[in-house]
This record gives sequence, C-alpha cells and structure tokens, in this order.
Amino acid sequence: MKIESKIVSFIGRHHVMTLASVGDSTPYCSNIFYSWMDESESFVFASSQTTRHGKDALAHCAVAGSIVLESKIIGKLQGLQLQGDMVLCSSLDSDLAKSARRSYLKRFPYAAAMPDLELWILKPHFLKYTDNTLGFGKKLIWGDEKF
Repeated sequence: MKIESKIVSFIGRHHVMTLASVGDSTPYCSNIFYSWMDESESFVFASSQTTRHGKDALAHCAVAGSIVLESKIIGKLQGLQLQGDMVLCSSLDSDLAKSARRSYLKRFPYAAAMPDLELWILKPHFLKYTDNTLGFGKKLIWGDEKF
C-alpha cells in the first residue's frame, strides 16, 4: 500500500527527525537530518556506527521517530510519528545503497566532503500523521503499528 501523498508531502517539507532507539532496555533519542526516497518509501540519514543510536540499531533494528511542525496556532499543528527498521546502507543491495547516497547528497551536498560518510536507511512500517489543518486532531494512518 502506497503512503498517502499528504504524508509524503509533510515529510518532504522537513529535514530533521527525532529518532528513538533502545539498547540494553534503555531508550535514547537523537536528532538526525534526513532525506526521503520516494521509490523505496524510506528515509536515509548519515550517522556513525559508534553513536548511541547506531550501536542500538546494530543490536536491535526497530526504532521510532517523530517529525513535527511547531506553531502557537493550534489549527496549524502537524506532526508525524513512526515506527520502522534502521539498517546500514552498506548491508543493502548496491542499487538501493547508491540511490540512498544520491538522495542524501542531493539534499545535503556538504556531506560529500565527509571522508567516512556512513548512511542508514529507516524503512517505516507504521506512520501516524496528525494534521490540524484538516480538522482538530485529524489523523492519517499508514501501515501496521508494532508493540
């Protein structure tokens, strides 16, 4: 099932996600700069395997995240909550890894200067988009939530 265009549009208008991971049963949040890949319906971002969320994902790939548009005007609030799996691009087939690199560098060209650029893919399996411009508390749901 294709992700609804209103959700994809919201994702494309932003570039920072709060990412939540768990390692040793202790949750952790970090902020990442991301790019969205339409063809694979996934996020791509740069991070090192030595970061807390990188270590967590190598041990347990399930993560959660959120992207928000903050506003003092309640009728304009929008936000996305998600669950998905985070994996190193180098562990994927080369076509997807190349596509991820192109997508990320197109959005963040300065990253090309990073000598050890490690990219990750976050493939969502659940998205909950709240958009008060469609009506107070209006939610669009995609995928299956896992607990």
